[in-house]
Amino acid sequence: MSGGKNVEGDSSTAFRSSHFWSSALRAKPLPPHSEISVQTVSGDGLVRRLGLFELLLIGIGASIGAGIFVVTGTVARDVGPGVTISFLLAGASCVLNALCYAELASRLPAVVGGAYLYTYTAFNELTAFLVFGQLMLDYHIGAASIARSLASYVVAILELFPVFKDNTPSWIGHGGQEFLGVFSINILAPILLLLLTIVLCWGVGESSVLNSVMTTTKILIVIFIICVGTFEVDVSNWSPLAPNGIKSILTGSTVVFFAYVGFDAVANSAEESKRPQRDLPIGIMGSLLICAALYIGVCLVITGMVPYSLLDEDAPLAQAFTSKGLKYVSVLISVGAVAGLTTTLLVGLYVQSRLYLGLGRDGLLPPIFAKVHRTRHTPIHSQVWVGIIASVLAGLFNVHVLSHILSVGALTGYSVVAACLVSLRWRDKTVHNLYGRSISSRGEGILCLVVIAFSGFAAGVLYRFNASVFSMIVAAVIGAFATAALYWRHVYTKPAGFSCPGVPIVPAVCIFFNMFLFAQLHYEAWVRFVILNIILVGSYAMYGQYHANPVSSDEINIIYHRAPVDVIF
Repeated sequence: MSGGKNVEGDSSTAFRSSHFWSSALRAKPLPPHSEISVQTVSGDGLVRRLGLFELLLIGIGASIGAGIFVVTGTVARDVGPGVTISFLLAGASCVLNALCYAELASRLPAVVGGAYLYTYTAFNELTAFLVFGQLMLDYHIGAASIARSLASYVVAILELFPVFKDNTPSWIGHGGQEFLGVFSINILAPILLLLLTIVLCWGVGESSVLNSVMTTTKILIVIFIICVGTFEVDVSNWSPLAPNGIKSILTGSTVVFFAYVGFDAVANSAEESKRPQRDLPIGIMGSLLICAALYIGVCLVITGMVPYSLLDEDAPLAQAFTSKGLKYVSVLISVGAVAGLTTTLLVGLYVQSRLYLGLGRDGLLPPIFAKVHRTRHTPIHSQVWVGIIASVLAGLFNVHVLSHILSVGALTGYSVVAACLVSLRWRDKTVHNLYGRSISSRGEGILCLVVIAFSGFAAGVLYRFNASVFSMIVAAVIGAFATAALYWRHVYTKPAGFSCPGVPIVPAVCIFFNMFLFAQLHYEAWVRFVILNIILVGSYAMYGQYHANPVSSDEINIIYHRAPVDVIF
Protein backbone atom coordinates (compact mmCIF):
# COMPACT_ATOMS: atom_id res chain seq x y z
CA MET A 1 0.00 0.00 0.00
CA SER A 2 2.75 2.41 0.95
CA GLY A 3 4.49 1.64 -2.35
CA GLY A 4 1.27 2.43 -4.19
CA LYS A 5 0.93 5.71 -2.31
CA ASN A 6 4.51 6.64 -3.18
CA VAL A 7 3.90 5.95 -6.86
CA GLU A 8 0.70 8.00 -6.73
CA GLY A 9 2.50 10.82 -4.91
CA ASP A 10 5.38 10.79 -7.37
CA SER A 11 3.03 10.91 -10.34
CA SER A 12 1.09 13.78 -8.74
CA THR A 13 4.30 15.71 -8.13
CA ALA A 14 5.44 15.05 -11.69
CA PHE A 15 2.08 16.26 -13.01
CA ARG A 16 2.25 19.48 -10.98
CA SER A 17 5.82 20.08 -12.13
CA SER A 18 4.85 19.43 -15.74
CA HIS A 19 1.88 21.80 -15.49
CA PHE A 20 4.06 24.49 -13.89
CA TRP A 21 6.65 24.43 -16.65
CA SER A 22 4.14 24.15 -19.49
CA SER A 23 2.39 27.22 -18.07
CA ALA A 24 5.58 29.13 -17.24
CA LEU A 25 7.07 28.67 -20.71
CA ARG A 26 4.01 29.62 -22.80
CA ALA A 27 4.09 32.95 -24.62
CA LYS A 28 1.55 35.45 -25.91
CA PRO A 29 1.06 35.17 -29.69
CA LEU A 30 2.38 38.00 -31.82
CA PRO A 31 -0.12 38.97 -34.54
CA PRO A 32 1.10 39.79 -38.06
CA HIS A 33 1.71 43.50 -38.48
CA SER A 34 -0.96 43.70 -41.16
CA GLU A 35 -3.60 42.56 -38.65
CA ILE A 36 -2.91 45.33 -36.15
CA SER A 37 -5.35 48.20 -36.25
CA VAL A 38 -6.42 50.73 -33.68
CA GLN A 39 -9.45 52.88 -33.12
CA THR A 40 -9.90 56.28 -31.54
CA VAL A 41 -12.02 54.74 -28.80
CA SER A 42 -11.40 51.17 -27.64
CA GLY A 43 -14.99 50.13 -26.99
CA ASP A 44 -15.70 50.18 -23.27
CA GLY A 45 -11.99 50.14 -22.49
CA LEU A 46 -9.37 52.86 -22.45
CA VAL A 47 -9.87 55.90 -24.68
CA ARG A 48 -7.38 57.06 -27.32
CA ARG A 49 -6.99 60.70 -26.30
CA LEU A 50 -3.21 61.19 -26.22
CA GLY A 51 -1.55 62.91 -29.17
CA LEU A 52 2.16 63.31 -29.83
CA PHE A 53 2.44 66.46 -27.70
CA GLU A 54 0.87 64.74 -24.69
CA LEU A 55 3.15 61.70 -25.13
CA LEU A 56 6.23 63.93 -25.20
CA LEU A 57 5.11 65.63 -22.00
CA ILE A 58 4.46 62.25 -20.35
CA GLY A 59 8.03 61.18 -21.12
CA ILE A 60 9.50 64.48 -19.91
CA GLY A 61 7.22 64.55 -16.87
CA ALA A 62 8.33 61.06 -15.85
CA SER A 63 12.05 61.85 -16.20
CA ILE A 64 12.61 65.38 -14.94
CA GLY A 65 11.68 65.93 -11.31
CA ALA A 66 13.52 67.65 -8.51
CA GLY A 67 16.59 65.72 -9.64
CA ILE A 68 17.47 68.40 -12.17
CA PHE A 69 17.66 70.92 -9.32
CA VAL A 70 19.54 68.65 -6.90
CA VAL A 71 21.22 65.63 -8.52
CA THR A 72 23.09 67.68 -11.12
CA GLY A 73 24.82 69.63 -8.36
CA THR A 74 25.43 66.82 -5.89
CA VAL A 75 27.08 64.66 -8.56
CA ALA A 76 29.10 67.67 -9.75
CA ARG A 77 30.66 67.89 -6.26
CA ASP A 78 32.11 64.41 -6.73
CA VAL A 79 32.89 64.53 -10.44
CA GLY A 80 33.71 68.18 -11.11
CA PRO A 81 32.84 70.00 -14.35
CA GLY A 82 33.09 66.63 -16.08
CA VAL A 83 29.58 65.91 -14.77
CA THR A 84 28.44 67.17 -18.18
CA ILE A 85 30.26 64.24 -19.78
CA SER A 86 28.67 61.92 -17.22
CA PHE A 87 25.24 63.06 -18.38
CA LEU A 88 26.29 62.72 -22.02
CA LEU A 89 27.45 59.11 -21.48
CA ALA A 90 24.34 58.19 -19.52
CA GLY A 91 22.15 59.87 -22.13
CA ALA A 92 23.87 57.99 -24.94
CA SER A 93 23.25 54.70 -23.13
CA CYS A 94 19.60 55.57 -22.60
CA VAL A 95 19.23 56.49 -26.29
CA LEU A 96 20.26 52.91 -27.17
CA ASN A 97 17.70 51.54 -24.69
CA ALA A 98 15.08 53.92 -26.05
CA LEU A 99 15.68 52.70 -29.61
CA CYS A 100 14.78 49.18 -28.47
CA TYR A 101 11.67 50.46 -26.69
CA ALA A 102 10.66 52.51 -29.74
CA GLU A 103 10.70 49.55 -32.12
CA LEU A 104 8.75 47.29 -29.76
CA ALA A 105 6.22 50.04 -29.07
CA SER A 106 5.74 50.34 -32.84
CA ARG A 107 5.35 46.56 -33.25
CA LEU A 108 2.91 46.19 -30.32
CA PRO A 109 1.08 49.52 -30.37
CA ALA A 110 -2.44 48.58 -29.39
CA VAL A 111 -2.40 47.37 -25.77
CA VAL A 112 -0.89 48.29 -22.40
CA GLY A 113 1.96 46.41 -20.80
CA GLY A 114 5.31 47.88 -21.85
CA ALA A 115 8.26 45.70 -20.82
CA TYR A 116 5.91 43.07 -19.35
CA LEU A 117 4.01 42.72 -22.65
CA TYR A 118 7.19 42.59 -24.72
CA THR A 119 8.65 39.86 -22.49
CA TYR A 120 5.41 37.84 -22.55
CA THR A 121 5.45 37.96 -26.36
CA ALA A 122 9.16 37.36 -26.96
CA PHE A 123 9.95 34.85 -24.18
CA ASN A 124 7.48 33.36 -21.72
CA GLU A 125 4.88 33.92 -19.05
CA LEU A 126 7.03 33.43 -15.96
CA THR A 127 9.80 35.76 -17.14
CA ALA A 128 7.20 38.41 -17.93
CA PHE A 129 5.73 38.05 -14.42
CA LEU A 130 9.20 38.42 -12.87
CA VAL A 131 9.88 41.55 -14.93
CA PHE A 132 6.55 43.00 -13.80
CA GLY A 133 7.32 42.30 -10.13
CA GLN A 134 10.78 43.88 -10.21
CA LEU A 135 9.52 46.95 -12.07
CA MET A 136 6.52 47.33 -9.80
CA LEU A 137 8.57 47.39 -6.60
CA ASP A 138 10.72 50.12 -8.14
CA TYR A 139 7.61 52.10 -9.05
CA HIS A 140 6.03 51.70 -5.60
CA ILE A 141 9.14 52.76 -3.68
CA GLY A 142 9.86 55.53 -6.18
CA ALA A 143 6.33 56.92 -5.85
CA ALA A 144 6.60 56.95 -2.06
CA SER A 145 9.98 58.68 -2.19
CA ILE A 146 8.76 61.31 -4.65
CA ALA A 147 5.61 61.94 -2.59
CA ARG A 148 7.73 62.61 0.51
CA SER A 149 10.01 64.99 -1.41
CA LEU A 150 6.98 66.78 -2.87
CA ALA A 151 5.46 67.15 0.60
CA SER A 152 8.72 68.64 1.87
CA TYR A 153 8.86 71.19 -0.97
CA VAL A 154 5.21 72.15 -0.48
CA VAL A 155 5.82 72.81 3.21
CA ALA A 156 8.97 74.78 2.35
CA ILE A 157 6.93 77.05 0.05
CA LEU A 158 4.21 77.44 2.69
CA GLU A 159 6.83 78.43 5.25
CA LEU A 160 7.67 81.46 3.12
CA PHE A 161 4.51 82.92 4.67
CA PRO A 162 4.91 84.09 8.30
CA VAL A 163 1.79 82.24 9.51
CA PHE A 164 3.38 78.88 8.68
CA LYS A 165 7.03 79.64 9.42
CA ASP A 166 8.28 77.73 12.49
CA ASN A 167 4.70 76.57 13.18
CA THR A 168 4.65 73.43 11.04
CA PRO A 169 5.54 70.16 12.84
CA SER A 170 8.11 68.03 11.02
CA TRP A 171 5.74 65.06 10.83
CA ILE A 172 3.37 67.09 8.62
CA GLY A 173 5.58 67.28 5.56
CA HIS A 174 9.29 66.94 6.23
CA GLY A 175 8.97 63.56 7.94
CA GLY A 176 8.78 62.85 11.65
CA GLN A 177 11.46 61.40 13.87
CA GLU A 178 12.62 57.96 12.81
CA PHE A 179 11.94 54.96 15.01
CA LEU A 180 13.02 51.33 14.71
CA GLY A 181 15.34 52.46 11.92
CA VAL A 182 12.64 52.05 9.25
CA PHE A 183 9.51 53.98 10.23
CA SER A 184 8.93 57.74 9.97
CA ILE A 185 5.52 59.44 9.98
CA ASN A 186 4.53 61.85 7.20
CA ILE A 187 0.95 63.13 6.91
CA LEU A 188 1.05 65.36 3.84
CA ALA A 189 2.57 62.81 1.43
CA PRO A 190 -0.43 60.40 1.55
CA ILE A 191 -2.81 63.36 1.13
CA LEU A 192 -0.99 64.47 -2.04
CA LEU A 193 -1.06 60.89 -3.33
CA LEU A 194 -4.80 60.74 -2.65
CA LEU A 195 -5.40 63.93 -4.64
CA LEU A 196 -3.38 62.70 -7.62
CA THR A 197 -5.09 59.31 -7.49
CA ILE A 198 -8.48 61.05 -7.69
CA VAL A 199 -7.31 63.04 -10.73
CA LEU A 200 -6.12 59.86 -12.45
CA CYS A 201 -9.37 58.04 -11.67
CA TRP A 202 -11.37 60.97 -12.98
CA GLY A 203 -10.05 60.51 -16.51
CA VAL A 204 -6.96 60.40 -18.70
CA GLY A 205 -7.98 63.69 -20.30
CA GLU A 206 -8.02 65.53 -16.97
CA SER A 207 -4.76 63.97 -15.76
CA SER A 208 -3.16 64.75 -19.14
CA VAL A 209 -4.15 68.41 -18.81
CA LEU A 210 -2.61 68.60 -15.31
CA ASN A 211 0.57 66.88 -16.52
CA SER A 212 0.78 69.19 -19.54
CA VAL A 213 0.42 72.35 -17.44
CA MET A 214 2.91 71.27 -14.76
CA THR A 215 5.46 69.87 -17.21
CA THR A 216 5.31 72.98 -19.40
CA THR A 217 5.79 75.11 -16.30
CA LYS A 218 8.90 73.25 -15.18
CA ILE A 219 10.39 73.21 -18.69
CA LEU A 220 9.97 77.01 -18.96
CA ILE A 221 11.53 77.46 -15.50
CA VAL A 222 14.52 75.26 -16.40
CA ILE A 223 15.03 77.14 -19.69
CA PHE A 224 14.80 80.46 -17.83
CA ILE A 225 17.37 79.24 -15.27
CA ILE A 226 19.75 78.18 -18.06
CA CYS A 227 19.37 81.52 -19.85
CA VAL A 228 19.90 83.63 -16.70
CA GLY A 229 22.74 81.45 -15.46
CA THR A 230 24.58 81.68 -18.79
CA PHE A 231 25.38 85.33 -18.11
CA GLU A 232 26.94 84.40 -14.74
CA VAL A 233 29.24 81.67 -16.07
CA ASP A 234 32.99 81.94 -15.48
CA VAL A 235 34.66 79.55 -17.91
CA SER A 236 37.68 79.20 -15.62
CA ASN A 237 35.45 77.14 -13.30
CA TRP A 238 35.33 74.43 -15.98
CA SER A 239 39.02 73.69 -15.51
CA PRO A 240 40.20 71.12 -14.59
CA LEU A 241 37.49 69.08 -16.28
CA ALA A 242 38.05 65.90 -14.25
CA PRO A 243 39.79 66.85 -10.98
CA ASN A 244 39.10 63.40 -9.51
CA GLY A 245 40.10 61.44 -12.60
CA ILE A 246 38.33 59.84 -15.54
CA LYS A 247 36.98 57.05 -13.32
CA SER A 248 34.89 59.57 -11.38
CA ILE A 249 33.20 60.61 -14.63
CA LEU A 250 32.33 56.99 -15.40
CA THR A 251 31.05 56.46 -11.85
CA GLY A 252 29.03 59.65 -12.17
CA SER A 253 27.40 58.33 -15.34
CA THR A 254 26.17 55.25 -13.43
CA VAL A 255 24.56 57.57 -10.86
CA VAL A 256 22.89 59.99 -13.29
CA PHE A 257 21.71 57.18 -15.59
CA PHE A 258 18.54 56.99 -13.53
CA ALA A 259 17.80 60.67 -14.16
CA TYR A 260 16.71 59.65 -17.67
CA VAL A 261 14.49 56.78 -16.58
CA GLY A 262 10.92 57.51 -17.63
CA PHE A 263 10.69 57.06 -21.39
CA ASP A 264 9.13 53.65 -20.74
CA ALA A 265 6.09 55.57 -19.48
CA VAL A 266 5.40 56.53 -23.09
CA ALA A 267 5.40 52.86 -24.13
CA ASN A 268 2.85 52.12 -21.40
CA SER A 269 0.53 54.73 -22.94
CA ALA A 270 0.05 52.58 -26.06
CA GLU A 271 -3.65 51.88 -25.62
CA GLU A 272 -4.46 55.56 -25.02
CA SER A 273 -2.42 56.96 -27.91
CA LYS A 274 -4.31 58.27 -30.94
CA ARG A 275 -1.69 57.13 -33.46
CA PRO A 276 0.54 54.74 -31.52
CA GLN A 277 2.55 53.29 -34.40
CA ARG A 278 3.74 56.75 -35.42
CA ASP A 279 3.63 58.69 -32.16
CA LEU A 280 5.06 56.19 -29.65
CA PRO A 281 8.56 55.96 -31.20
CA ILE A 282 8.69 59.75 -31.65
CA GLY A 283 7.43 60.31 -28.10
CA ILE A 284 10.02 57.92 -26.63
CA MET A 285 13.02 59.33 -28.49
CA GLY A 286 11.86 62.94 -28.47
CA SER A 287 11.24 63.12 -24.71
CA LEU A 288 14.61 61.52 -24.00
CA LEU A 289 16.54 63.95 -26.22
CA ILE A 290 14.74 66.96 -24.71
CA CYS A 291 15.58 65.73 -21.20
CA ALA A 292 19.23 65.22 -22.18
CA ALA A 293 19.46 68.79 -23.55
CA LEU A 294 17.97 70.25 -20.34
CA TYR A 295 20.24 68.20 -18.07
CA ILE A 296 23.39 69.15 -19.99
CA GLY A 297 22.39 72.83 -20.04
CA VAL A 298 21.90 72.87 -16.26
CA CYS A 299 25.23 71.05 -15.74
CA LEU A 300 27.13 73.61 -17.82
CA VAL A 301 25.51 76.51 -15.98
CA ILE A 302 25.92 75.23 -12.43
CA THR A 303 29.57 74.19 -12.85
CA GLY A 304 30.34 77.47 -14.61
CA MET A 305 28.70 79.72 -12.02
CA VAL A 306 30.35 78.28 -8.90
CA PRO A 307 33.52 76.19 -8.38
CA TYR A 308 32.33 72.59 -8.06
CA SER A 309 33.87 72.20 -4.59
CA LEU A 310 31.70 75.03 -3.23
CA LEU A 311 28.36 73.64 -4.38
CA ASP A 312 25.81 73.06 -1.62
CA GLU A 313 24.85 69.41 -1.05
CA ASP A 314 21.14 69.93 -0.33
CA ALA A 315 20.20 72.71 -2.75
CA PRO A 316 23.15 73.27 -5.09
CA LEU A 317 21.30 75.09 -7.85
CA ALA A 318 19.47 77.45 -5.49
CA GLN A 319 22.68 78.19 -3.60
CA ALA A 320 24.56 78.94 -6.83
CA PHE A 321 22.06 81.63 -7.83
CA THR A 322 21.83 83.04 -4.30
CA SER A 323 25.61 83.46 -4.24
CA LYS A 324 25.26 85.64 -7.35
CA GLY A 325 22.59 87.81 -5.71
CA LEU A 326 19.72 86.22 -7.67
CA LYS A 327 17.49 85.09 -4.79
CA TYR A 328 14.31 85.34 -6.86
CA VAL A 329 15.63 82.51 -9.02
CA SER A 330 15.81 80.33 -5.89
CA VAL A 331 12.05 80.80 -5.43
CA LEU A 332 11.51 79.79 -9.05
CA ILE A 333 13.64 76.71 -8.43
CA SER A 334 11.34 75.68 -5.57
CA VAL A 335 8.28 76.18 -7.78
CA GLY A 336 9.96 74.19 -10.56
CA ALA A 337 10.80 71.40 -8.10
CA VAL A 338 7.15 71.17 -7.01
CA ALA A 339 5.98 71.09 -10.63
CA GLY A 340 8.63 68.52 -11.52
CA LEU A 341 7.84 66.22 -8.62
CA THR A 342 4.10 66.48 -9.25
CA THR A 343 4.41 65.37 -12.88
CA THR A 344 6.91 62.62 -12.05
CA LEU A 345 4.57 61.28 -9.38
CA LEU A 346 1.48 61.63 -11.58
CA VAL A 347 3.04 59.74 -14.49
CA GLY A 348 4.49 57.10 -12.16
CA LEU A 349 1.06 56.34 -10.66
CA TYR A 350 -0.45 56.30 -14.17
CA VAL A 351 2.08 53.77 -15.47
CA GLN A 352 1.65 51.47 -12.47
CA SER A 353 -2.11 51.23 -12.91
CA ARG A 354 -1.73 50.35 -16.61
CA LEU A 355 0.71 47.55 -15.77
CA TYR A 356 -1.72 46.10 -13.21
CA LEU A 357 -4.44 46.38 -15.85
CA GLY A 358 -2.38 44.32 -18.29
CA LEU A 359 -1.75 41.53 -15.78
CA GLY A 360 -5.39 41.52 -14.71
CA ARG A 361 -6.45 40.99 -18.33
CA ASP A 362 -4.01 38.11 -18.70
CA GLY A 363 -5.18 36.41 -15.50
CA LEU A 364 -1.85 36.68 -13.67
CA LEU A 365 -3.62 38.91 -11.13
CA PRO A 366 -7.24 38.77 -9.89
CA PRO A 367 -9.77 39.98 -12.51
CA ILE A 368 -10.68 43.06 -10.46
CA PHE A 369 -7.48 44.68 -11.77
CA ALA A 370 -8.77 44.32 -15.34
CA LYS A 371 -11.92 46.37 -14.75
CA VAL A 372 -12.22 49.73 -16.52
CA HIS A 373 -14.91 52.28 -15.66
CA ARG A 374 -17.55 52.47 -18.39
CA THR A 375 -17.77 56.27 -18.53
CA ARG A 376 -14.43 57.43 -17.11
CA HIS A 377 -12.47 54.87 -19.16
CA THR A 378 -9.88 54.51 -16.39
CA PRO A 379 -8.81 51.35 -14.47
CA ILE A 380 -10.14 52.65 -11.17
CA HIS A 381 -9.48 49.52 -9.09
CA SER A 382 -5.88 49.30 -10.27
CA GLN A 383 -5.40 53.03 -9.77
CA VAL A 384 -6.80 52.99 -6.23
CA TRP A 385 -4.67 49.96 -5.33
CA VAL A 386 -1.54 51.75 -6.57
CA GLY A 387 -2.47 54.86 -4.58
CA ILE A 388 -3.03 52.84 -1.39
CA ILE A 389 0.34 51.05 -1.63
CA ALA A 390 2.20 54.30 -2.31
CA SER A 391 0.34 56.10 0.51
CA VAL A 392 1.21 53.43 3.07
CA LEU A 393 4.89 53.48 2.10
CA ALA A 394 5.06 57.29 1.99
CA GLY A 395 3.12 57.80 5.22
CA LEU A 396 4.88 55.26 7.43
CA PHE A 397 8.31 54.32 6.11
CA ASN A 398 11.66 56.04 5.90
CA VAL A 399 12.02 55.88 2.12
CA HIS A 400 15.69 56.84 2.27
CA VAL A 401 16.36 53.36 3.64
CA LEU A 402 14.15 51.76 0.98
CA SER A 403 15.90 53.74 -1.78
CA HIS A 404 18.95 51.50 -1.41
CA ILE A 405 17.05 48.72 -3.17
CA LEU A 406 15.82 50.92 -6.04
CA SER A 407 16.72 50.74 -9.74
CA VAL A 408 16.94 46.94 -9.92
CA GLY A 409 13.68 46.79 -11.87
CA ALA A 410 14.68 49.50 -14.35
CA LEU A 411 18.03 47.91 -15.22
CA THR A 412 16.71 44.35 -15.48
CA GLY A 413 13.61 45.54 -17.36
CA TYR A 414 15.67 47.50 -19.90
CA SER A 415 17.99 44.53 -20.41
CA VAL A 416 15.10 42.15 -21.01
CA VAL A 417 13.47 44.61 -23.45
CA ALA A 418 16.69 44.70 -25.48
CA ALA A 419 16.75 40.89 -25.49
CA CYS A 420 13.08 40.85 -26.56
CA LEU A 421 13.92 42.98 -29.59
CA VAL A 422 16.62 40.51 -30.70
CA SER A 423 14.33 37.52 -30.11
CA LEU A 424 11.43 38.96 -32.11
CA ARG A 425 13.74 39.75 -35.03
CA TRP A 426 15.00 36.15 -35.42
CA ARG A 427 13.85 34.44 -38.60
CA ASP A 428 16.01 31.31 -38.74
CA LYS A 429 14.61 28.42 -36.66
CA THR A 430 17.01 25.69 -37.79
CA VAL A 431 18.89 23.36 -35.47
CA HIS A 432 22.67 23.77 -35.13
CA ASN A 433 25.36 21.49 -33.78
CA LEU A 434 27.14 23.17 -30.89
CA TYR A 435 30.06 21.27 -29.34
CA GLY A 436 28.56 17.93 -30.31
CA ARG A 437 25.02 18.78 -29.12
CA SER A 438 22.00 19.79 -31.14
CA ILE A 439 20.59 23.19 -30.23
CA SER A 440 17.98 25.29 -31.98
CA SER A 441 18.90 28.63 -33.49
CA ARG A 442 16.67 30.32 -30.89
CA GLY A 443 18.30 28.38 -28.04
CA GLU A 444 21.75 29.35 -29.25
CA GLY A 445 20.66 32.98 -29.49
CA ILE A 446 19.28 33.00 -25.95
CA LEU A 447 22.54 31.46 -24.72
CA CYS A 448 24.47 34.30 -26.39
CA LEU A 449 22.21 36.90 -24.75
CA VAL A 450 22.80 35.31 -21.33
CA VAL A 451 26.57 35.32 -21.90
CA ILE A 452 26.45 39.02 -22.81
CA ALA A 453 24.49 39.80 -19.63
CA PHE A 454 26.88 37.88 -17.39
CA SER A 455 29.89 39.44 -19.12
CA GLY A 456 28.51 42.93 -18.41
CA PHE A 457 27.83 42.04 -14.79
CA ALA A 458 31.30 40.52 -14.40
CA ALA A 459 32.95 43.61 -15.89
CA GLY A 460 30.91 45.77 -13.51
CA VAL A 461 31.91 43.75 -10.46
CA LEU A 462 35.58 43.83 -11.48
CA TYR A 463 35.36 47.61 -11.98
CA ARG A 464 33.62 48.07 -8.65
CA PHE A 465 36.32 46.23 -6.72
CA ASN A 466 39.21 47.91 -8.60
CA ALA A 467 40.36 44.76 -10.38
CA SER A 468 42.97 44.93 -13.12
CA VAL A 469 42.06 46.50 -16.43
CA PHE A 470 43.08 43.25 -18.15
CA SER A 471 40.39 41.24 -16.33
CA MET A 472 37.73 43.75 -17.37
CA ILE A 473 38.95 43.57 -20.96
CA VAL A 474 38.62 39.77 -20.85
CA ALA A 475 34.98 40.09 -19.69
CA ALA A 476 34.30 42.61 -22.46
CA VAL A 477 35.92 40.38 -25.10
CA ILE A 478 33.72 37.43 -24.06
CA GLY A 479 30.67 39.66 -24.47
CA ALA A 480 31.98 40.81 -27.87
CA PHE A 481 32.38 37.19 -29.06
CA ALA A 482 28.79 36.42 -27.98
CA THR A 483 27.60 39.50 -29.86
CA ALA A 484 29.53 38.40 -32.95
CA ALA A 485 27.85 35.00 -32.74
CA LEU A 486 24.45 36.71 -32.63
CA TYR A 487 25.39 38.78 -35.67
CA TRP A 488 26.88 36.07 -37.89
CA ARG A 489 24.85 32.98 -36.97
CA HIS A 490 21.33 34.46 -37.12
CA VAL A 491 19.11 35.95 -39.78
CA TYR A 492 17.13 39.05 -38.79
CA THR A 493 13.92 40.42 -40.23
CA LYS A 494 13.19 44.13 -40.58
CA PRO A 495 9.74 45.01 -39.24
CA ALA A 496 7.37 47.52 -40.75
CA GLY A 497 7.16 50.81 -38.91
CA PHE A 498 10.01 52.08 -36.74
CA SER A 499 13.11 49.87 -36.89
CA CYS A 500 15.96 49.97 -34.39
CA PRO A 501 19.26 50.27 -36.29
CA GLY A 502 22.24 48.01 -35.72
CA VAL A 503 20.42 44.88 -34.54
CA PRO A 504 21.78 42.82 -32.76
CA ILE A 505 24.76 45.03 -31.85
CA VAL A 506 22.79 47.94 -30.34
CA PRO A 507 20.63 45.68 -28.09
CA ALA A 508 23.75 43.71 -27.06
CA VAL A 509 25.50 46.93 -26.01
CA CYS A 510 22.39 47.89 -24.02
CA ILE A 511 22.37 44.58 -22.16
CA PHE A 512 26.11 44.72 -21.42
CA PHE A 513 26.05 48.28 -20.08
CA ASN A 514 22.84 47.80 -18.09
CA MET A 515 24.31 44.79 -16.34
CA PHE A 516 27.52 46.77 -15.77
CA LEU A 517 25.42 49.36 -13.94
CA PHE A 518 23.53 46.61 -12.09
CA ALA A 519 26.84 45.59 -10.53
CA GLN A 520 27.25 49.11 -9.10
CA LEU A 521 24.06 48.94 -7.02
CA HIS A 522 23.96 48.55 -3.23
CA TYR A 523 24.34 45.02 -1.90
CA GLU A 524 20.80 45.32 -0.53
CA ALA A 525 19.58 45.70 -4.11
CA TRP A 526 21.18 42.39 -5.09
CA VAL A 527 19.54 40.69 -2.10
CA ARG A 528 16.20 42.28 -3.03
CA PHE A 529 16.53 40.94 -6.60
CA VAL A 530 16.98 37.36 -5.40
CA ILE A 531 14.39 37.40 -2.59
CA LEU A 532 11.71 39.12 -4.67
CA ASN A 533 12.19 36.64 -7.52
CA ILE A 534 11.72 33.76 -5.08
CA ILE A 535 8.50 35.35 -3.78
CA LEU A 536 7.26 36.00 -7.32
CA VAL A 537 7.92 32.41 -8.43
CA GLY A 538 5.99 31.18 -5.38
CA SER A 539 3.12 33.55 -6.13
CA TYR A 540 3.01 32.38 -9.74
CA ALA A 541 3.07 28.73 -8.67
CA MET A 542 0.12 29.25 -6.30
CA TYR A 543 -2.05 31.54 -8.45
CA GLY A 544 -0.69 32.62 -11.82
CA GLN A 545 -0.18 29.25 -13.46
CA TYR A 546 -3.81 28.25 -12.82
CA HIS A 547 -5.52 31.51 -13.80
CA ALA A 548 -3.38 32.95 -16.61
CA ASN A 549 -5.13 33.01 -19.96
CA PRO A 550 -2.78 34.03 -22.78
CA VAL A 551 -5.07 34.70 -25.70
CA SER A 552 -5.14 32.61 -28.85
CA SER A 553 -4.41 34.01 -32.29
CA ASP A 554 -8.13 34.61 -32.91
CA GLU A 555 -8.62 36.30 -29.54
CA ILE A 556 -5.61 38.55 -29.91
CA ASN A 557 -7.01 39.89 -33.16
CA ILE A 558 -10.15 40.86 -31.25
CA ILE A 559 -8.07 42.65 -28.62
CA TYR A 560 -6.07 44.50 -31.22
CA HIS A 561 -9.23 45.58 -33.02
CA ARG A 562 -11.58 46.29 -30.12
CA ALA A 563 -9.55 45.94 -26.88
CA PRO A 564 -12.54 44.67 -24.84
CA VAL A 565 -12.17 44.51 -21.07
CA ASP A 566 -14.39 44.01 -18.07
CA VAL A 567 -16.24 47.17 -17.14
CA ILE A 568 -17.88 48.55 -14.04
CA PHE A 569 -21.60 48.84 -14.40
